[in-house]
Amino acid sequence: MKTRILAAALTLGLATQASAQDAILNVSYDIGRELFAAVNPVFAEKWKADTGRDVTIDQSHAGSSRQARAILEGLPADVVTFNQTTDIQVLADSGLVDENWREAFPNNASPYYSLPSFLVREGNPKNIEDWDDLVAEGVQVIFPNPKTSGNARYTYLAAYAFALDGNGGDQEAAQDFVRALFANVPVFDTGGRASTATFAERGLGDVLVTFEAETAQIAAQYADQGFQQVTPSLSLLAEFPVAIVSENTERKGTTEVSKAYLDFLYSTEGQRVLAENANRVHDETVQAEFADKFPELRLVTVEDVFGGWDKVNEEHLAEGAILDSVFVNQ
Repeated sequence: MKTRILAAALTLGLATQASAQDAILNVSYDIGRELFAAVNPVFAEKWKADTGRDVTIDQSHAGSSRQARAILEGLPADVVTFNQTTDIQVLADSGLVDENWREAFPNNASPYYSLPSFLVREGNPKNIEDWDDLVAEGVQVIFPNPKTSGNARYTYLAAYAFALDGNGGDQEAAQDFVRALFANVPVFDTGGRASTATFAERGLGDVLVTFEAETAQIAAQYADQGFQQVTPSLSLLAEFPVAIVSENTERKGTTEVSKAYLDFLYSTEGQRVLAENANRVHDETVQAEFADKFPELRLVTVEDVFGGWDKVNEEHLAEGAILDSVFVNQ
């Protein structure tokens, strides 16, 4: 009798293990759809091999700042994979993410990075090579609204940094430069994906400014239009920070799989998937494999040029600050 009971218990245990299913929600930035569509099945296969359990990774994509607000309002994210540090810090300040989230993973919790870059139409008819070409008369520039898009805030700061570099640090001249840039934008979409549609599908604009990774994907997706990538001489390091939304994962019991998911992005296998999708990575082996895909340029940082994100928020992004004074096409 005991043997039969033990056998039944073992059978039940095996059946439970076989049907074990993990599920997490990755709340991400607007133009990360294709990237995580590539990452998720590779991670799921590894998780299954390591634990014997299946995992479902649901995705939510929108502008990074909009996503942060949605989580504050109750969106049950397990992990966030954003394109701006300040949007995770908002969650940390609210207690949803651990205070030391930047130290929880390597490279300031940024497993990959990119930079604002250009995509032009076939033959580059406006001869666009660098940021100063974007303020020329008759050039239409497409990028989203910097008030709603982390992508666009990087564009704004990169253009500002280029201007400072060329004018010897003259703040007023830099503001005039970005004011002229904004004046050449015919429409401000709310996020990067909408701006891509404006440029590639509606045919509006001479140049799209977005993350380098996105320019590569758009060029491939719309190969029949002959879009060409242009890398400026100087751009701004755009880190893509990640974090566990611990307030949610502890309640849902998903901390283990959430951490494994983000750890995977740092593994050689994960870094290779990221690089295959045109993101710059930190793994030296993968860097060497993809060296010919990423042109060299001067990359400056928010810390070096602007004194860090806290100062950017105070001096540039706060209500009534510099961004408001130069944003002429609201």
